[in-house]
Amino acid sequence: MKKNRQKRILQLITEFPISTQEELLKRLRESGLDVTQATVSRDIKELRIVKLMGENGQYRYAVSDNPREEHLENKFRSIFVHSVKTADYAGHTLALHCYTGTAQAACAAFDSMRWDGLVGSIAGDDTIFVLFRTPQHAAQACHMILSFLQEVNEKGV
Repeated sequence: MKKNRQKRILQLITEFPISTQEELLKRLRESGLDVTQATVSRDIKELRIVKLMGENGQYRYAVSDNPREEHLENKFRSIFVHSVKTADYAGHTLALHCYTGTAQAACAAFDSMRWDGLVGSIAGDDTIFVLFRTPQHAAQACHMILSFLQEVNEKGV
């Protein structure tokens, strides 16, 4: 479902000069896809859709092909790895324990990654709390982070 919806989004922004989420939402619904504004917003982020000025001087959605974004994502992952000590979850909430003073940067890194079911995150000085839509999303993210941290520690990065 998600794959088909995102494919349709890419088709729509290629075919039409769409400049707002509301317009994209309308066109998706006209295509027979029952989606919410929040879902469209997440899809825009995941697909790296940006607003560019069109030939007519109006802004429109387009897919970003900027390699700088990939470099920034790698930089954020590096920050995340060097900031987070461990992770645990309870219910819908994931807790990330960081080195003192690094939680803000690690939270920004976490937010730049694409997580299924992510609702939002908040960081203190050495702790990040992340809210997920379901306990399964929280558990999955926790296990992925712990595996990632273990892999990095084994490689000695």
